[in-house]
Amino acid sequence: MSLEEEIKKRRTFGIISHPDAGKTTLTEKLLLFGGAINEAGAVKSNKIKKTATSDFMEIERQRGISVSTSVLAFNFKDKKINILDTPGHKDFAEDTYRTLTAVDSVIVVIDVAKGVEEQTEKLVEVCRMRKIPIIVFINKLDREGKDAFDLLDEIEKKLDLNITPLSFPIGMGINFKGIYNIWKKNIKIYQNDQKQTIGNKIIFNSLHDRKIESFIGKKDIEILEEELELIGAVYPSFNKNLYLNGELHPVFFGSALNNYGVEDLLECFVEIAPCPLPKQSEKRIVEPEEKKFTGFIFKIHANMDPNHRNRLAFVKIVSGTFKRNTPYLHVRNNKNLKFSSPNTFFAEKKEIIEVSYPGDIVGLHDSGNFKIGDTLTSGENLNFKGIPSFSPEHFRYINNTNPMKAKQLEKGINQLMDEGIAQLFVLNLNGRKVIGTVGALQFDVIQYRLLHEYGAQCEYENINIYKACWVDGEKDSSSLDDFKRKKQKFLALDKKGRLVYLSDSEFTLKMAQQNYVDLKFNFTSEF
Repeated sequence: MSLEEEIKKRRTFGIISHPDAGKTTLTEKLLLFGGAINEAGAVKSNKIKKTATSDFMEIERQRGISVSTSVLAFNFKDKKINILDTPGHKDFAEDTYRTLTAVDSVIVVIDVAKGVEEQTEKLVEVCRMRKIPIIVFINKLDREGKDAFDLLDEIEKKLDLNITPLSFPIGMGINFKGIYNIWKKNIKIYQNDQKQTIGNKIIFNSLHDRKIESFIGKKDIEILEEELELIGAVYPSFNKNLYLNGELHPVFFGSALNNYGVEDLLECFVEIAPCPLPKQSEKRIVEPEEKKFTGFIFKIHANMDPNHRNRLAFVKIVSGTFKRNTPYLHVRNNKNLKFSSPNTFFAEKKEIIEVSYPGDIVGLHDSGNFKIGDTLTSGENLNFKGIPSFSPEHFRYINNTNPMKAKQLEKGINQLMDEGIAQLFVLNLNGRKVIGTVGALQFDVIQYRLLHEYGAQCEYENINIYKACWVDGEKDSSSLDDFKRKKQKFLALDKKGRLVYLSDSEFTLKMAQQNYVDLKFNFTSEF
């Protein structure tokens, strides 16, 4: 099969939403309908003992939340699908923002009862900035929730999306009867609640089929006809080009837990979603069809396999083919590296792969060579843009509680910081280590993983820091020297050795910006 055909087969997308909207459950059901698993797990359930495939870390199973983005690949209808299940919790948002650099389209999940929530707004804003095509999936129809039209209005207003429904529910909660698929113009009536396997359903290809009445009732059919008429009058009809340009967003209804509407979503997605797209580098736009290989690292995960203490770097392939045991240029270090066992993923399960194509996510064993944002190429000197680190919002000193395990702690902190789950600042004054995170939950995750994966115990101590910002100025300038002398107490270095100013209040930060006009104070690390 040629490179062009392989590219056309691939679909790489992320699933994003506010916590608890049902991302991980939807991922699980897409795997079920794609034939990748025979039985679906659940995130939280007393009756279902199998946990979700994508939540494979112990801490994820305990808390019932996703802590880190997981990668799952499967085949469906001769298409190769790569799903990235992202954490919804805002404390892990940085992982999600970085993941969005590696996907070609996204599915936004919305809870029918809660509607559009704050975290969803932020994530959609990032997608809109990057013009990523969006499909909306309104989940949990098996519960009572907001009226379908009210929800559609809310999505339009709050998320500022131009939407068109491609499926519509018949009833909701207790009165839920089935789903009308506007895309294929058929009705699916679900007969029994099947949470773990694909249940029975009856399909009618016309609303005027006499047999429907015995399942739904005449009144519900009349209401549905009115609603479909209203949709036709109010919403634009679906246009694939507008969707691919990020200007029109299809909406689907369903319940991931009970398998309602998931198949409709998957079938439509496979048809309309974009193949791997070109990506902007610092020099030029890289097209997927180019013969030469390029790819970038968007995530590093330490200890995927706790028995082996290994680190995996996740590479998104942008162009050309990636082959096993072939030397590729690591652009930042200017070194050629060979990979003897590149992996393809199914959550924590991995298998060695010989050849990978644009759109695929490949795992490479990392012995400390990689950082997030690194580029690999067939020899060309180029870097891809757009994987920033954000200024943290929570800060604590980290102290070692077991002096015998100082080495393990050092190693653990370094590896976890390379993953990008938090940032490490070393104070210039006394060399104490400060950890900065985007959300407070991260501290628990770091402490848990240090203990269980590295055998190192740590405790935290509060520190009064308002904001961390990266300071940039002319090397030998007198104002930079003066700033360093006066603010010595508040200065630190990050992991890359860049100067960071840890201000203790908003007022002192503003004063520093006014007093040192020729210094730049940056709130993201990409400056």
